[in-house]
Amino acid sequence: MGNAQVREEKAQLVSDVTAKLKESSCTIVADYRGLNVKQVTELRKQLREAGVEFQVLKNTLVRRATAEAELTELDSALTGPTAIAFSKDDVVAPAKILSDFAKKNDKLSVKAGVVEGKVVDVNQIKALADLPSREGLLSMLLSVLQAPMRNFALAVKAVSEKQEGGAEAAEA
Repeated sequence: MGNAQVREEKAQLVSDVTAKLKESSCTIVADYRGLNVKQVTELRKQLREAGVEFQVLKNTLVRRATAEAELTELDSALTGPTAIAFSKDDVVAPAKILSDFAKKNDKLSVKAGVVEGKVVDVNQIKALADLPSREGLLSMLLSVLQAPMRNFALAVKAVSEKQEGGAEAAEA
């Protein structure tokens, strides 16, 4: 009975990981070997605050999930101790957090990832990490959209001030 229950739990775990791989906008595979408990806790905290789920998983179970999700190109990164960050909403956040953490802690290394359903390598993840956050991009877009209105308002103000100055000179 115990063996069947273990098999059932593993099958459920594989199906959960498969669903996460399919639903996530960004999934990053990392090697955490050598990080101490305090460092892993800090990393988990940063990821959780950004809405990113971070799990340590067995490579054999993840390989089964990648086969079901048709992402077998990711299998080459599934060697050694593996932790996976899943993000449903933000593509940049997990890449940025893991890359920044890896710069401060040389024990963490990013191996590969899946962005919007495509398997990507370490260089592509680093390029993604260099992008501004979603909020940063939105504020840039907002400032670009506001610039014409701001310039128009300044021009109208300058014209009205000039006309007021001309009216005062005519009265004097």
